Amino acid sequence: MDRTQILDLMTALKLYGMRSAYDEVMANGIKRQHEPPRIVGDLLQSEIAEKQARSIRYQMTIAKLPLAKDIEQFHFAGTPVNEGLVRELATGNFVADQRNVVLVGGTGTGKSHLAIAIARALIRTGTRGRFSNVVDLVNKLEAETRSGKQGRTADYLGRLDFVILDELGYLPVAQAGGQLLFHLISRLYE
Repeated sequence: MDRTQILDLMTALKLYGMRSAYDEVMANGIKRQHEPPRIVGDLLQSEIAEKQARSIRYQMTIAKLPLAKDIEQFHFAGTPVNEGLVRELATGNFVADQRNVVLVGGTGTGKSHLAIAIARALIRTGTRGRFSNVVDLVNKLEAETRSGKQGRTADYLGRLDFVILDELGYLPVAQAGGQLLFHLISRLYE
């Protein structure tokens, strides 16, 4: 079987990681005189790496993060932010322990940046989550209630590992919206 046929078969089987690494793995295997099982193993590892990368990209999209911010981009110098604590949060232990995290501070102190950075770090480790602006979330909950489809957002968010509620308390929400948000948070907490 020639190279083209093998690549066509990999495409048909949706083995995109193996396909993209095929030439490099084969050249390296031939050059180093690797046994066939080693070459196949290297191709399989390439496929696994591709699937993991694709999953992370998908989860980043699903999380609806408004920006691509990372901890390395945050300037800790001259701020009261505890860098060690932020880096510990990025490990995700608080998610595994089912603990809540609340970032408190004035406008422009980096709370959203850090929340996004922590979320991106968690997603890279396979944790699934969602970022939501509280006002947008309340509007969505109210729309669900008006259309008689209440509970859908809560069901969806309940299947995730973490939820980020950004700008909680920044803008006032109507009493009915506040009650819906409280009910959602209570349901997620349980």
